[in-house]
Amino acid sequence: MSIATRVRSGELSPVTAVEDALRRIEERDPRINAFVRVMRDRAVEEARALAARPDLADLPLAGVPVAIKDNVEVAGEPMRDGSLATDPSPSTHDHPTVARLRAAGAIPIGLTAVPELCVWGAVDSPGRITRNPWNTSYGPGGSSGGSAAAVADAMVPIALAADGMGSIRIPSAACGVFGIKPGRGLVPAELGVHSWFGMSENGPIASTVRDAALMLSVLAARPDLAEVSLSTPRPLRIGVDTNTPSPIVPLDGEWARGVAKTAALLGEGGHHTRTVKVPYPPLMSAAFVRWLAGTAADADGLDPTLLQPRTRRHAAIGRVIERAGLVRQSQVDRLDARMRGFFADHDVILTPSLAQPPIRALAWSEKSWASNVVANVRYAPFSALWNVLGWPAASVPVGIHSGSETPIAVQVVAPPGGEATILAVAAELERRQGWPRHANV
Repeated sequence: MSIATRVRSGELSPVTAVEDALRRIEERDPRINAFVRVMRDRAVEEARALAARPDLADLPLAGVPVAIKDNVEVAGEPMRDGSLATDPSPSTHDHPTVARLRAAGAIPIGLTAVPELCVWGAVDSPGRITRNPWNTSYGPGGSSGGSAAAVADAMVPIALAADGMGSIRIPSAACGVFGIKPGRGLVPAELGVHSWFGMSENGPIASTVRDAALMLSVLAARPDLAEVSLSTPRPLRIGVDTNTPSPIVPLDGEWARGVAKTAALLGEGGHHTRTVKVPYPPLMSAAFVRWLAGTAADADGLDPTLLQPRTRRHAAIGRVIERAGLVRQSQVDRLDARMRGFFADHDVILTPSLAQPPIRALAWSEKSWASNVVANVRYAPFSALWNVLGWPAASVPVGIHSGSETPIAVQVVAPPGGEATILAVAAELERRQGWPRHANV
């Protein structure tokens, strides 16, 4: 990462790096609404303190401004999780991921917008809509839409995000940036009551694979993950699937062609690609019941009158589901056995990241529960399975949609422990075809 390299060498002051980011946020964010809180004075103070650290030359993220998704604790700042019902008091401690970023020399510069309790695939709250930097008529995806939009519009080089049913990959796809959801246990989760029954993970969003890998190495306390190979060490067996998880969910033709083009590129690089059909479970299965019941757990103890009607309904249904015993470990065990059998013949699989362009930038928080669920499922059906399993997956930009003028992306999935393989595939795609680093820059 050039900022860290220049800070470590003494060429760039951490204060200058932070002030540059603050200026970009001030200029660009009024159009996008990526941030709910910008920590201007505090970030500059932290940059000054960092400059005096005796170990500055050894810090992997020295002086790098980082945006933090507003669903993890940042000491001294309120964590609102996109809701008026949450505690407005400042957090007393840093979440482990934030602590690791600070220890590596990164400087939290602001908190990014999320939908209420990070439940939804669009980011808005009453009177405030977060927009896609490529086309502001569209949303940035969710729930980490603020983080993805901040990186895509070059306000910050990296952002912390979280993924419970695609919330890193969906906004990364919508905004044309690279995001990876690590496998379960690699990075501290500790999201909400129980991380949506273990579905949720924290991870990086960045405009380049190498920057995301460096950030992931810090979050995971695994320095080896920063060493991204520019090509995979051996030909991979790549399964390619453009079938959607449900016949009621259509796939946009340009998204299908993006997968085909990417598969052809990897084939030209010497990998063995073949068309497959992922054995998806029924759409309303393990992921769906955990989405509902996980929301119920996170809403427990909050004033229901302060929750948005869509979230209140979601949580109410989730309580019924949990009382009925519909969240069962056996669901995950069966899926895991099925997918391990499938992956016996594949190193990675390639799918679209989304089925459609991102949904419109509207006041979704004022719409019905049903309209929110239908909109979310129709455009983002590919990601949730890998959350249930706890397997790593990433979204890689591959083009621009001619109709929406928003990015197109592919999802790369690997079995447990496959983060380095995913990063190598993504780095190879980045090297062979590249993508615009930022929107409108």
